[in-house]
Amino acid sequence: MKKLYAPWEKAFNKISTPFEHFLHAQTTTGLVLMFMTVVALILANSPLSDGYVHFFHTYIDLNVGSWKLSNTIHHWINDGLMAIFFFIIGLEIKREILVGELSNIKVAILPILAAVGGMVIPALIYIGINSGGEGASGWGIPMATDIAFAISALVLLGKRVPTTLVTFLVALAIVDDLGAVLVIAIFYTDTINMLPLLLAGGSFLVMILFNRVGIHMILPYFVIGFFMWFFMLESGVHATIAGVIAAMAIPSKPKLHPSDFTKSTKKLLDKYDEYEVGENHAMHEEQKAILQNIKDRIDSVGTPAGRLENDLHLMVALVVIPLFALANAGIAIDFGSLGSTIVKPVSMGIVAGLILGKVLGIFGVSWIAIKLGIARLPAGSTMSQIFGVSFLGGIGFTMSIFVADLAFIGNPELIFQAKVGILSASLFAGLFGFFWLKYVAKRVDSVC
Repeated sequence: MKKLYAPWEKAFNKISTPFEHFLHAQTTTGLVLMFMTVVALILANSPLSDGYVHFFHTYIDLNVGSWKLSNTIHHWINDGLMAIFFFIIGLEIKREILVGELSNIKVAILPILAAVGGMVIPALIYIGINSGGEGASGWGIPMATDIAFAISALVLLGKRVPTTLVTFLVALAIVDDLGAVLVIAIFYTDTINMLPLLLAGGSFLVMILFNRVGIHMILPYFVIGFFMWFFMLESGVHATIAGVIAAMAIPSKPKLHPSDFTKSTKKLLDKYDEYEVGENHAMHEEQKAILQNIKDRIDSVGTPAGRLENDLHLMVALVVIPLFALANAGIAIDFGSLGSTIVKPVSMGIVAGLILGKVLGIFGVSWIAIKLGIARLPAGSTMSQIFGVSFLGGIGFTMSIFVADLAFIGNPELIFQAKVGILSASLFAGLFGFFWLKYVAKRVDSVC
């Protein structure tokens, strides 16, 4: 008789690879992010707008004796919770470099070159429009690609695009994230306090030491990582960078070799089967001990980096990113002045950078690299599909908004112009890229 499963049971019975799990997590993040962005825009343009603004500007203080740390809820989200988001980015970067699409230079060269082009050309276009103006410091805004939104759009296309095109976009977005992190750390830091920065560096060295001596428990890394985040916050370098740096220190090698795990687990399972099942299906005490032993071995064959990436994705998808969108995407739109806002140099620079710049950077550089024989197309894909993906790369959103808040800190008018440009460009780029890939670009097998 055919066994019936509830929809969620099918998901649990399906074995997913880490890459498939990553794609599902990013798709979930993208869909939740889209929903919370709409909620933020509704709140900001409703009778609740004053309460909405007031809530995120409410101060929360942490006091320990005479020491005090005071920030608004908006800043706690951007400087605190977003450090967890950047920690996940760091784990993803590390995984891609060690075992993912960036581990093989022959495969990685195309997305790396495309990502570099997709960062440099948008920045140059923005500078060309804003050179010498008050918004000149925002050149880093159109460099970013929102990995969750971009991958969500591609995954929703299903079999219309080859898997290799998805991995191309993932690798490109990971390199893009790395570039954004470097830009934030190097160019969007005003003043540096050396003592806290040195203490942050010392914290990182302690975490590296933990790694080298074989500590796989997560708690020690969490404690030292928290101190590193605090020291980074006090140093003047944006505190979220601590998340990326901390991720580099998390062990990515298992304690127990996979082949040893297989042999020892088979022996334990054979020993488990030697005991008869008692009344009411009660297990023998020895069986309970064997199961605990197997569980310990499962933990040993896994890695702290893998467990953290798996466990934190849900928190980031359902808590961190939605709160960030709710706190940052809500802009009061005066439709009467929207036309005049979108033609401001800052907005125009972002729109041109995220749409024209990303297409020239990603598609243009890819085309040149392929024509010169430096790289090759992802298997089963076409240049028309790369063109569609280059538009998806123009969805800036999360990282672009984050950079805008850093670039124009203390200037709400420029932040407003930037957010209008980001939302407009991301919406157009996402829709155009999606419909291009759905209705215009054809799969190789459908062309032949």
